[in-house]
Amino acid sequence: MLLYHKIVGGCLGVMLGLWVTLAWATDVILQLPPGAQGLDGHLRGASLSIETAAKDDATPQDIMAAARADYGRLAAALYEVGYYSGVISVLVDGREAANVSPLADARAVSQIVIRVEPGPLFTFAEATVAPLAPGTELPEGFAPGRPAFSGFIGDAARAGVQAWRDAGHAKVDIRDQGLTADHRNANLSARITLAPGPRLSFGNLIVTNPGAVRADRVVEIAGLPTGEVYSPDELETASQRLRRTGAFSSVVLEDADTIRPVNTLDINATLTDAPPRRIGFGAELSSLEGLALSGFWLHRNLFGGAERLRLDAEVSGIGGDSGGIDYSLGFRYDRPATFTPDTSLFLSGRLEQLDEPDFRERSGRIGGGVAHIFSDKLDGELGIAYQFTDIRDAFGSRELSHILLPSRLTYDSRDVELNATEGAFAELEFTPFVGLDNDAAGARIFVDVRSYVSLTADDRFVFATRGQIGSVSGARAFEVPPGMLFFSGGAGTVRGQDFKSLGIPFLPGIQIGGRSFAAVSAELRANITGPWGAVGFVDYAKVSRGSVFDGFTDDHAGAGFGVRYDTGLGPIRVDIATPIGSNAGENFELYVGIGQAF
Repeated sequence: MLLYHKIVGGCLGVMLGLWVTLAWATDVILQLPPGAQGLDGHLRGASLSIETAAKDDATPQDIMAAARADYGRLAAALYEVGYYSGVISVLVDGREAANVSPLADARAVSQIVIRVEPGPLFTFAEATVAPLAPGTELPEGFAPGRPAFSGFIGDAARAGVQAWRDAGHAKVDIRDQGLTADHRNANLSARITLAPGPRLSFGNLIVTNPGAVRADRVVEIAGLPTGEVYSPDELETASQRLRRTGAFSSVVLEDADTIRPVNTLDINATLTDAPPRRIGFGAELSSLEGLALSGFWLHRNLFGGAERLRLDAEVSGIGGDSGGIDYSLGFRYDRPATFTPDTSLFLSGRLEQLDEPDFRERSGRIGGGVAHIFSDKLDGELGIAYQFTDIRDAFGSRELSHILLPSRLTYDSRDVELNATEGAFAELEFTPFVGLDNDAAGARIFVDVRSYVSLTADDRFVFATRGQIGSVSGARAFEVPPGMLFFSGGAGTVRGQDFKSLGIPFLPGIQIGGRSFAAVSAELRANITGPWGAVGFVDYAKVSRGSVFDGFTDDHAGAGFGVRYDTGLGPIRVDIATPIGSNAGENFELYVGIGQAF
């Protein structure tokens, strides 16, 4: 049976014969014998003739060169799927491409016929890699009796080499590899011999191209364990430490060519400096809270040791109906690898004014501490700070001074920070404090947990949830700044409800913050088409007078929908929400920002 498939005016012709013939482009025909049609997709993908002839600007010289190259490319493609007795013919206008001189004048090519007889499928008669490091796991398909895919041979060699490197033998090499094809019995013998070489220890880290960051600081930040047994994982960890400083746009750590005495191996560091300064801006808009503008300025190598200085400023409540305008100005200085390669020193300060519906707070904070990275997903901080606060609220006007011991632990496994489709985020903040004016001592705890689950393989539908819980214990409400208490309503808690509308009633028309708080949010995110998406959401929160939800407790909820436009850097978010309850559908709030709501 001969099937002739040629894309010419959308026509498909069927002819009789002994070959199954498939054409991928207007002038290229791929012929396979009956029973081998399952290989056509694999061979089409490997054929340079098919790829080249489909290009509008392909010249006859290009097509002839592609036809000659197809012998090797198609043979390699057959090896990949276990066929080692293949016969390949590439006819260019009836002439075998291999017999056409490369120096001959190339004329217009009207047709290329590629005939492939794959022959029998080979299996492994022998499949060995030796010697092997203890615990080496070879590919399951690299075994006698299994189809002799050539990819399994390379995978087995790499697995053997990597296992020796993991055991400290950095200079392991392939000494010999023997491949014997038995065409009579359609099998393949594969024998790979490795030369592990000596077990090595880390030598020195050598900066091959000194840049803006001093070489001694590069060594400290990388934290290469000199003197310990060589480990590819340790090498990658050192690379990651250098990358996360942000001071380098490129980090390459490579084994030195030669082994030093006493079996030590130096590591060469090739680094490319990143631009030292960076600025950024952000904006959010709410129909009730008004416009919020934020920006930062960052220097990533302040004193030549990859020190980072960041200045942040924010103005919010512009044109809003939720109090006055809020201001904040802060700085943070980080020095990486101060105590250990994964522990940095930081200093921070902040001036802030909060002009909210139920209070006005002006504060200044200065402090410092240490930050530690436990893994790629887990980091934390521990610090000490002094805060002075000038307050006007339901309790009157007063000034408070506190010593704070803020700590934080953050876990983040999200795939994309601003538009996660899978993973989780969890942050625990624990801040013991003592008042210098009133001797009030206590602690504030706040937990924020988020989860993201893709409901489809293509991430078209994503279910996102968020839970928040907080508590202030050991001090009465008037003994701590109002900003340390809890309110609910607006973006970040319950959309659709007025900004910070839920608190604890104190006097008619006046409320204070609660000492305990809980909130949950759920969103169903859907990609509609291209960069456009839609979201449906519901939020719920409650605030209590006591630190463990005792005493007066009230709650509220909201729901709504929104649209998203993915810019590549993060989605532009537009949400509209209404309260859930007796006033549902009467009031609506609009929220606009960059990135998902959480």
